[in-house]
Amino acid sequence: MGYKIIVDSCGDLPEELKRDGHFESVPLEIFVDDYHIVDDEGFDQAEFLWRVKESPNCPKSTCPSPERYMEAFAGEAEHIYVVTLSSQLSGSYNSAQLGKKLYQEEKGAGDKRIHVFDSKSASVGETVLAMKVQEYEEAGLGFEEVVAKVEEFQKEMNTSFVLETLETLRKNGRLSNLKAFVANTLNIKPVMAGTREGTICQIGQARGIARAVDKMVSDIVAKTKNPREKILAIAHCNCPQRAAEVVEKAKKLADFKKIFVVETAGISSMYASDGGIIVVA
Repeated sequence: MGYKIIVDSCGDLPEELKRDGHFESVPLEIFVDDYHIVDDEGFDQAEFLWRVKESPNCPKSTCPSPERYMEAFAGEAEHIYVVTLSSQLSGSYNSAQLGKKLYQEEKGAGDKRIHVFDSKSASVGETVLAMKVQEYEEAGLGFEEVVAKVEEFQKEMNTSFVLETLETLRKNGRLSNLKAFVANTLNIKPVMAGTREGTICQIGQARGIARAVDKMVSDIVAKTKNPREKILAIAHCNCPQRAAEVVEKAKKLADFKKIFVVETAGISSMYASDGGIIVVA
């Protein structure tokens, strides 16, 4: 009995999962003014960051259509799991749910089981959940048991990130010009986190990126129960050295089961902005 794990393109997959036949990425799309980008393997991060920097407007994204999810459901796999970015940040989850409903109406229930997870996270938060699905599937658990165990695991998962630049937040109206000016002038870097509901909140701030990153790592380690059983996932937007420093800091504070680092693809680059870093455990 085969299984398939579909992750929207905000989920940043390491190379081994991209090559794994059980995984499929469904792309969102991004618009920087009139410039259109499909968030797939052709995404050019350097060009995207340049266009964002040059534009006075905030980049916008559109989620995959229900029909695109329906295409991904096709095939021989009988167990299908979808992991989307937080429903509080995008319409991807609702689109996948509608795709599931339409697919089942069109094809009938049959032997195919489909479940859509709202990650209540983004980027490597989706990746970690997808990896958990695979772990339980490979262990031979039944469909309902996989769903229940992943949802249980999700309740303990934590997402944090630090932004180098607040320009995107300023452009999309999340931050006033004055606040952005003060933060930039004083070199204040906010430490952000995902809430249990899948929204974003500020959990702290520090003067300078290095201190903010320290705070972020300390916070995620403090929140992580049983780190020896957990994966620490790190995604960075154009700052590999910073990601390497996060790995070293985390290793000093806790003994994680596994640590992996990926570069942000399109949607995560849009959220994290140039120099941003995301950690999930």
